[in-house]
Amino acid sequence: MSFKKIAGAVAVAGALVAAGAVPGQAATLDDVKAAGTLKCGINTGLPGFAYTDDAGNWTGFDVAYCRAMAAAVLGDANAISFVNLTGKTRFPALASGEIDVLSRNTTWTYSRDVDLGFTFVGVNYYDGQGFIGRTALGISSATELDGASVCIQTGTTTELNLADFFRVNGITYEPVPIETNAEARAAYEAERCDVYTTDASGLAATKTTFDDPSAHMVFPEIVSKEPLGPLVRQGDDQWADIARWTLNALITAEELGVTQANVEEMAAAAGDHPEINRMLGTEGSLGEMLGLDAQWAVRAIAAEGNYAEIFDRYIGPDSPLGLGRGLNALYTDGGILYSPPFR
Repeated sequence: MSFKKIAGAVAVAGALVAAGAVPGQAATLDDVKAAGTLKCGINTGLPGFAYTDDAGNWTGFDVAYCRAMAAAVLGDANAISFVNLTGKTRFPALASGEIDVLSRNTTWTYSRDVDLGFTFVGVNYYDGQGFIGRTALGISSATELDGASVCIQTGTTTELNLADFFRVNGITYEPVPIETNAEARAAYEAERCDVYTTDASGLAATKTTFDDPSAHMVFPEIVSKEPLGPLVRQGDDQWADIARWTLNALITAEELGVTQANVEEMAAAAGDHPEINRMLGTEGSLGEMLGLDAQWAVRAIAAEGNYAEIFDRYIGPDSPLGLGRGLNALYTDGGILYSPPFR
């Protein structure tokens, strides 16, 4: 091919990218705007993360992200259709277009990212797999579970992690497969299994539902890395960018002191902090780059607050789950939570 032909092809490709018309790219943003509703996949029910309040409304840590995204894109944090999904049904639902984004305590792994064809847009909770069992078992470590029966959700990374842990430690177990966290809790309480394994955050959530939480203990071992976060389908970079930077806006807002209470005031009167001004749309054109208006991040933060506000409200030390920030603290506070800069 001649230099002129190559230059011409590059120019055409550049024009397509600029126009948002890349061949094969799904126009999810257009579809969501046309529908007037964001279809968000969440858990079937997990205290702190996705649950219904007294009025029957879905709420929680993962749900709050969906509301932030709906606010950013549609201008309404309640313009959402929540789809309850199990470990088995979540990926087919996303791949088929039944949902626009999945916000359901899902671990970012190589095969899910590459082989299944999804795009993880970031980590909203750094977790690890653990075990919960009755104190009546008389043991203090998961390494003492030789021959134990273990309740485990199918279609999750915990299945492989469980097999790896018992293999490495040279002990055996009997798997008791279940579909949802509610089924796992019921099976465990009915003593169909000796212990239950899932993400440590999920164990903390489940423990709060027991009649006597003190009769159960979470063993000290964390047997895996579970970086949890939202994901979208591959093939639509614009939509992935919107999902990614909505999460980043919540994290950056905490870092820069932008809260649910002050975000609109800060946006109305531009201050002296350039990154806040760029994020909130009083300087530059970051919203336009996403195909959104200048106020998209303002609405995302105003929906339920910044990352810290959402964490504390649903899963933090003063919530029923009582989780500390740990790795999920900002990098400036000893954690590893970090957003790229808004510039």
